[in-house]
Amino acid sequence: MARDASRVEAFSDAVIAIVLTLMAVELLQFAPQNPTGTDLAGALFHEWPSYLAYVITFAIVGQVWLTHHNMWRYVVRIDQLLLVLNLLLLLFVAAIPFAANLLSDNLRGPVGDQRLTAALYAGTVLGEALFFNLSWWWARRRHLLHPDLDPRLARAVARRFLLGPLLYVVAFAVVFVDPVLSLVAYLLLVGLYLIRGPGDLPPSKEIAPAEG
Repeated sequence: MARDASRVEAFSDAVIAIVLTLMAVELLQFAPQNPTGTDLAGALFHEWPSYLAYVITFAIVGQVWLTHHNMWRYVVRIDQLLLVLNLLLLLFVAAIPFAANLLSDNLRGPVGDQRLTAALYAGTVLGEALFFNLSWWWARRRHLLHPDLDPRLARAVARRFLLGPLLYVVAFAVVFVDPVLSLVAYLLLVGLYLIRGPGDLPPSKEIAPAEG
């Protein structure tokens, strides 16, 4: 028997909040160490890989939260497989702080280590994007979305979700050219998702079908 989706969304919000907190603790060191023994400005500059990883990862996880929130506005029922798909999505989201910390530690290392850690980071982000697509596909297939949702809007959301993995694959390929450039590409991809698209909250006081 399918059940209400509110508990799933609340649990997912809690996991994402914990991920953001852990990421800040891991990447924003309160006492940056500078082996050159210069002043605070030099010490802060020495930690630039951590700060770059923090900004990019916060943007990615923030985009995950926005997308998850917008998607689950339309989910009115859940079944066992949708629960599993959402857990697998959160599995990759929860691994992002580890991948980001590993990346920040190796951005100044050998090129081989840079590429390996950037590839692990890309794989983690790609994994969550794939499970977003699978979750939406299953919810549509099993009629777990609001019955008043326009099928054309549902298809438009599916096309927009599919864009994520495709763009992340491109960013993954850039890893083998320049690992730092691939990270900058992620910021550009997140920027694309900040542009209002199908399924996002309306700019006015209009109420979406799932909220009625």
